[in-house]
Amino acid sequence: MTVPENVLAELRTAAAAAADKLATNIVGLDVGDRLGITDAFLICSAPSERQINAICDEIEHQVKTQHGSAPLRREGRGSGTWVLLDYGHMVIHVQNEEERAVYGLDRLYADVPALDLELPDQDG
Repeated sequence: MTVPENVLAELRTAAAAAADKLATNIVGLDVGDRLGITDAFLICSAPSERQINAICDEIEHQVKTQHGSAPLRREGRGSGTWVLLDYGHMVIHVQNEEERAVYGLDRLYADVPALDLELPDQDG
């Protein structure tokens, strides 16, 4: 595993925040060796723009409060289908369920190690 402990801690905080706002199918991926520009991805789904925005707001709040980190950039807010939060060391994708199926990040990165996010079992 190439994800540093501090990054894994932030990723777990983001995953817990997403779960608190009812995100589904939350997955952490160790993409550092494959991409080289970031250590990890967090991918999760939601059924509506409103929920996607609530999830992103909670992730940003919890990661800032607990770790002092803020995204370097945000993309897709207002699109209703996919918001990307780029923290540099981790990238968070909050996607509409249909967009996730179409773009298939899970399939594109199926060969990288999954990360233990320490979340209770999900039915997403």
